[in-house]
Amino acid sequence: MGKRFSNPIAFTPLPVTFIGSVVYAALFVALLTTHLIVPRAPSNRNPIASVNLTEAWQDLQHLSGGFHPYNSRRNDETRDWLLRRIERILASNTKGSMFDRSKYLHDAQFRASIARQSPAVVFSDVASNVTFSAAGKKNESTSERGPGVSVYFEGTNIIVYIRGAEDGEEDWWSSDQPAPGKGGVLVNAHYDSVSTGYGATDDGVGVVSILQVIRHFTSEGHKPKSGIVALFNNGEEDYLNGARAFSQHPMSKFPRTFLNLEGAGAGGRTVMFRSTDTGVTRAYQKSKYPFASVLSGDAFKRGIIRSQTDYLVFTENLGLRGLDLAFYEPRARYHTNQDDVRHTNLDSVWHMLAASIATLEALSSDTSNKDSKGQDTDAVWFDLFGRALAVFKLRTLFALSVALLVATPLLLVAIVVVLYKVDKLYIFGRKKQVQAGEDIDSVTLQGWKGFFRYPALLVLASAAVIGLAYLMNKVNPFIVYSSPYSVWSMMLSAWFFVIWFLSCSIDYLRPSALSRVYSLMWLFSIGWIILIAVTVIERREKIAGGYFLVFYFIAVFLALFIALLEAFGLSRKSKYAEEVSPSNAGITPSHRSQSISSGQRLMQPSEEQSQQPEDDEPQNVDEEEATERTSLLRNDRHTTFAHYHHEDATAAGEQAPEESKERKVYLGEQAWSWSLPTWLWLLEFLLISVIPIILTGEIALFLTSSIHQTLADGSSILLPYIAVALFTVLILIPVSPFIHRYTYHIPIFLFLIFIGTLIYNLLAFPFSANNRLKVYFDQRVDLDTGINTVSLTGIKDGPYLQDVIASLPSTAGQEITCIDSEIRLGLKTCSWQGLAPEVVPSLPLPLGIPPQFGYRNWLSFNVTYGNYTRNEARITLSGKNTRACKILFDTPISDFSVEGAGSDKRFEKVSKEGSKEIRLWSRTWEKPWHVKVRWKGEDGNSPSLAPNLLRHQQKRASGLNGKVVCLWSDANEPGVIPALDEVWMYAPTWATVSKNSDGLVEGSKRFMV
Repeated sequence: MGKRFSNPIAFTPLPVTFIGSVVYAALFVALLTTHLIVPRAPSNRNPIASVNLTEAWQDLQHLSGGFHPYNSRRNDETRDWLLRRIERILASNTKGSMFDRSKYLHDAQFRASIARQSPAVVFSDVASNVTFSAAGKKNESTSERGPGVSVYFEGTNIIVYIRGAEDGEEDWWSSDQPAPGKGGVLVNAHYDSVSTGYGATDDGVGVVSILQVIRHFTSEGHKPKSGIVALFNNGEEDYLNGARAFSQHPMSKFPRTFLNLEGAGAGGRTVMFRSTDTGVTRAYQKSKYPFASVLSGDAFKRGIIRSQTDYLVFTENLGLRGLDLAFYEPRARYHTNQDDVRHTNLDSVWHMLAASIATLEALSSDTSNKDSKGQDTDAVWFDLFGRALAVFKLRTLFALSVALLVATPLLLVAIVVVLYKVDKLYIFGRKKQVQAGEDIDSVTLQGWKGFFRYPALLVLASAAVIGLAYLMNKVNPFIVYSSPYSVWSMMLSAWFFVIWFLSCSIDYLRPSALSRVYSLMWLFSIGWIILIAVTVIERREKIAGGYFLVFYFIAVFLALFIALLEAFGLSRKSKYAEEVSPSNAGITPSHRSQSISSGQRLMQPSEEQSQQPEDDEPQNVDEEEATERTSLLRNDRHTTFAHYHHEDATAAGEQAPEESKERKVYLGEQAWSWSLPTWLWLLEFLLISVIPIILTGEIALFLTSSIHQTLADGSSILLPYIAVALFTVLILIPVSPFIHRYTYHIPIFLFLIFIGTLIYNLLAFPFSANNRLKVYFDQRVDLDTGINTVSLTGIKDGPYLQDVIASLPSTAGQEITCIDSEIRLGLKTCSWQGLAPEVVPSLPLPLGIPPQFGYRNWLSFNVTYGNYTRNEARITLSGKNTRACKILFDTPISDFSVEGAGSDKRFEKVSKEGSKEIRLWSRTWEKPWHVKVRWKGEDGNSPSLAPNLLRHQQKRASGLNGKVVCLWSDANEPGVIPALDEVWMYAPTWATVSKNSDGLVEGSKRFMV
């Protein structure tokens, strides 16, 4: 029995099944562990000098204790708390210093004195304001943009400047002096939250991380080489307003690089979303637990990810180089009341904090003389099991891609030519002619056998999972929202079973020793075509996300290279033809040998054979005479699709070149294949599987987590299923050239998994308490008529939005009106008459008086004509208990100005298509805004503004109509927005609510000019 298992890595079912399964299982476990488990925070709560994790967690608890959007009273409280925390941190790191907060904020000389003593300077910026515009939506049919949106914003940022060793001691920001040295590093987080989320990870973890960054870099012995600017910006959630306001502060001139800390999910690992160039990306390599993929950067670049972060302002408006670090899952908790400390943990805090300190140390230590734009070095980056970060230039990837396209086919052709020269090119060989005396015999080689089967197998198996994707999209389209791994299990098991069943069936009917090499040839050919497309995209679009396909191609090429080298172990075709030639043997050849069944590819001699003496004379045994039909194992049962035979040279009338070496081949496979190496398959399998599965698997898991819950945002429903199907093919393709040697045990087990997951995916309810469907709330009050409308916006398909609405007591008996959402594409908005809001404190109305009679004083405004033209108007408006209003126009305006606003040539006030909306944000509550607007006349031209031009001499212009609107966003007190309270209280446990726009409640009045 010992000889039967003498080669544990032979290309036989047992080793193939065992090794293949172990490799895949090990890689899947490693990938899932990296993806799902956040590195543990150190048990030592002071893991880095002066850093205190306990303090960071307590800060996060305080910060996320309530909703604190810009337009809320708690936002002011959060700002005051941050100033106190910064002062205490600096006081603890400044020997003998005590801060007088009031004096610090109002006495410039005192601030200068503190600046000279302290390692940091604090700026409480209550002066900067900014006016800018954003482009309008693009018409998909005409590709033309509509009118844009204009914004006036008054900032309340907090800026902490940590002096660097090379910065000097001058207070350069108080004058027109240029920033010292070669520039510093900006680290940014926003301290406002959305009105429906506590902001624990968006962006509380970023804020507390920067507090600890300040503690670390202002402690003794840790002064940075170049200065660090810590920015706590306010107003990011409403249009990246805070970062734009920072551009008006003198300290914005100092940084040349930045690190932006964000939250687009609600916990888990921090991912490096994007980077400007290779140099700054290498700074992130210093992180102990890097987690990143350039694929996310490409998604932002191509507009696939529609949301934005302050990264946009820092790169496009300030011209800085830097990184975007953010939480990205689970998306279902993002901007909801589950973005709290109960649904995150200290491990996530530590992951962001540790990465921030390591990256900032690297960025601040790089004082090389580079301009703010950096070098033209688009980067490629990806992590390996969350432990290391690979970073190289995109042009390096492009050069590698071009080299592979040219060199790999040439190398393979060279091997084929050499095989042809040495007469061992059995692939593609049909016959070999041999001289036998005066006759010429043709010996069949069957070299083409099995060549065409692989593309058919690949297409059929892939069609099966694509079909499943469409089936899920049709029957239960939202199951991926809560059960992505069930979808993955279904797809993986289906593809594996289908291609195994088809491969083994065909191999049973037409076995071929060349199946593996032909499969690799087809994979190489397909990969080469794909590589052409990847290379073009790298060059033209600067897209680096195809890097994994480049390495995948390299792996396929190496595996094919080795598979072709196996042919050098074969006999020369001419020698083989002479051996099996009927003329030379004197008999009719038989290429069919004994039929046996076994779990091994190569059969060892039977026990009787192994005990036979080794001299040339055969021994007499008490057995019946062997024939061609005699089984070597005396057993003809068929247990698998694999059938094998022992090719006895003497039985076929051949003269073996090595009498002591038995020729062993599979039943029906080509007789010349007996001398092929039996272990090189393992090297080929490891080459084609390990690196491709790691790189592809990391991207597949990252992509799944990124998009499977974006369905609630209006994204494509089919996209997650198609993505899972395509990555299923890419992950399992490495096993396909070897799968016909798998035993039935693993495939049957996977078939059972497929049946179970298919039934679950088709029938299960798609949402749960841990994966809640997100709906979007807003309430609009017409202050002229008192009409009060509550709306919920959600997914179009299925009854889910209607079920949420039906659960609300106030909707009973009401007519619900549903239309396509104007704000969120791909969703629908359903509206009804809602509960009256009480966002403006007022005296109670007399009994029987409807609440709408108290609405009128919520907002006051006045509109007057301009002095010299009817194409200019002055609008004054203010709202009670708010500091956010807006003006909506029925037709676009061409220009506007706000009293007290500054100007900055970097920002356009109105886009070239005009503006139909002006958003106004004040740092002062109930502040009146004075806005002057201009619009074009009937001839399409702006009016003359010459003061001496009489009104009757000008062309008559069309009027300007619109609405003035004020916003209320503070939902901290129950009863202020009863309609929202009702959704929180009565909505099903599988649903949650988020804000639909800047204001939870919007009150409006119309005007006419």
